[in-house]
Amino acid sequence: MIRSTDRFLTTHTGSLPRPDDLIRMMYAKEEGIPVDGTALGARVRSAVAEVVKKQTDAGVDLVNDGEMSKPSYATYIKDRLAGFGGTGNTFVYQDLAAFPNLAKKVFGDPGRSRRKTPACNAPISVRDTKAAPADVDNLKAAVGSTKVCGMFMSAASPAVVSLFFRNDHYPNHEKYLFAIADAMRHEYETVAKAGITLQIDCPDLAMGRHIQYADLDLPEFKKRARMHVEALNHATASIPVEQLRMHVCWGNYEGPHHCDVPLADIIDIVFTARPSAISFEAANPRHAHEWTLFERVKLPDGKVLIPGVLESKSNFIEHPELIAQRIGRYAKLVGRENVIGGSDCGYGTWVGQAAVDPDVVWAKLAALAEGARIASKQFWS
Repeated sequence: MIRSTDRFLTTHTGSLPRPDDLIRMMYAKEEGIPVDGTALGARVRSAVAEVVKKQTDAGVDLVNDGEMSKPSYATYIKDRLAGFGGTGNTFVYQDLAAFPNLAKKVFGDPGRSRRKTPACNAPISVRDTKAAPADVDNLKAAVGSTKVCGMFMSAASPAVVSLFFRNDHYPNHEKYLFAIADAMRHEYETVAKAGITLQIDCPDLAMGRHIQYADLDLPEFKKRARMHVEALNHATASIPVEQLRMHVCWGNYEGPHHCDVPLADIIDIVFTARPSAISFEAANPRHAHEWTLFERVKLPDGKVLIPGVLESKSNFIEHPELIAQRIGRYAKLVGRENVIGGSDCGYGTWVGQAAVDPDVVWAKLAALAEGARIASKQFWS
């Protein structure tokens, strides 16, 4: 993981707005309409080139492919792994249960309503060995000789796969989880072997509390979360910790979030995960106060924080001075070299997600770069 040496670096969570024509092609694919695979692959490749340029133009230091090839950060695995063909999953969001009208709005999102989550009904194995190498090739080609500080690519954690895809095959959750972990190694190691930082998306460690495990008390949830981290560590065992980052979030949807588990209740488990960098929500109204946690919790040696200093569900463009303040709060507590500015979550979590206008997204990222420059003058002058 690239560390700050003379200034604060910037990055984001992963997904970014997709071009309208690519959205239409991916909608068709999700709905079972025949799509020319060659044409789709070519459009994904050109979209990656476009999104890398937009990131660099905005001043982002650590860039990625925007997840252009994926219908969502987690459900894409149904196209890459065998074993998923059962009936679709259903979800109950604990915080939305008391707000049925809002629930209709959240689940009516064009991208979310089209997601496919077939249950696991057979042994899991790698089905498509070409998808991950193609993603790597697209990103490397897009970056080319462009001067960026670093590249990253995201992949679903074993446990978030278990959250979205119900287990109808394995005898228990643990065997299911580790079967997913073994299958995901192919993608994880493909990214890492290409010299790209791998980000493991782990909303299961936070969002899972009020969805998958809403019926458990906190101690029982934490037992499950520890198992989730064990599976993650198992799946990434061959990858250096410095080449790993993880993202923890409570769900990228505009809901009340009053059932979110506090960061303080899970940070000890998060710290046991192998990735050296931890990306997490820190800007939205439910979690912006949690920077004070690091007044009493010591950041383990070798770990880096990537707090979200941009909201991912609001069209407000954060003022660069506010961004600098947010970065500075963490820098004062854990050390300037251990902080990278990021976003709360993605801006294209599902294909067609439109919580934030695409043009506003790029303005937000430009504000992030400016805020990091302001903070850098304060801490490195």
